[in-house]
Amino acid sequence: MKEKRIAVPVERVPAPGQRALIEVEGKSLALFNVAGQFHAIDDGCPHQGASLCGGRLEGEVIQCAAHGLRFNLRTGYLLNSTQLKVSCYPVEQVDEQLFIVIEAL
Repeated sequence: MKEKRIAVPVERVPAPGQRALIEVEGKSLALFNVAGQFHAIDDGCPHQGASLCGGRLEGEVIQCAAHGLRFNLRTGYLLNSTQLKVSCYPVEQVDEQLFIVIEAL
């Protein structure tokens, strides 16, 4: 499987407790900074596609603003379920540069 490393512009890197919406080649990704640990997921909720980036963040859990579904940012899974999942992407830091690693688009 081929991977692509997407460089996150320095000005878009979220501070701890914050998030940023990253648009890459027609794909919307939500990047979260949870106590210095970065998590990247698809921005669309798998239920009905609502944006997750603007949802309520509690630790490593993001709550969809549309219907209240809550997803673990580390695993992508709906809380207490292994059936519904949002895609997660590794985030790598090289010096001061962040990269989101995704399959080739």
